[in-house]
Amino acid sequence: MTDQKTDRRIIRTKRMIRDALTHLMEEKGFERITVRDLTEKADINRGTFYLHYQDKYDLLKKSEEEIIKEMKEFFKELKPKMLVDSQLLNEPIPLVKLFEYIEENAQFMKLILGPKGDPAFQVRIKQFMRTNFLEKAMKNLNHEPLLVPIEHLMAYVTSAHLGVIQYWLENGMQQPPQEMASTLIKISYFGPVYVAGLKEELKPQIDGGSDEAT
Repeated sequence: MTDQKTDRRIIRTKRMIRDALTHLMEEKGFERITVRDLTEKADINRGTFYLHYQDKYDLLKKSEEEIIKEMKEFFKELKPKMLVDSQLLNEPIPLVKLFEYIEENAQFMKLILGPKGDPAFQVRIKQFMRTNFLEKAMKNLNHEPLLVPIEHLMAYVTSAHLGVIQYWLENGMQQPPQEMASTLIKISYFGPVYVAGLKEELKPQIDGGSDEAT
């Protein structure tokens, strides 16, 4: 019981420090923040801060690592075979949980993925998507020969998925997680041309060109 209370206290303290970091980054940007700013904002002493972090850079790094670690749990539930399972269109539960997590941590996620955030973290998020899901999907699923280079496909999909998340955060998360999960899986499942209602218009070009071209 004592250990559980200690763990909860540690989690609460870390959350307070991360919230302080978020507020201060919004106010003055990361480079201008000092440890004193953080401890005053979080209402803790310097000893407590240094018990968990070496400096503000270590705080930012570990905060981002916690996000990556927790997001990995949702990607574990989203198995590669689900990409070709139409049931996921109606019950995108793993993605719903992911968007719920982002919503719960919206203030930090919006900041860290926004213009005042850490560009390196965006790169890490896209690399995480690639190595933990997309590459596994390509290896474990039977598929037709690729129509485009694999590197271009990976870059497109990871950037597109991150872009949807960023847009949702920047615009106040007006759609609920269920709707966002459904939107993202439909784009992934059908592709942007299909969901935009342009499939028939572009079909001659996709099939090898129009009659005029031949």
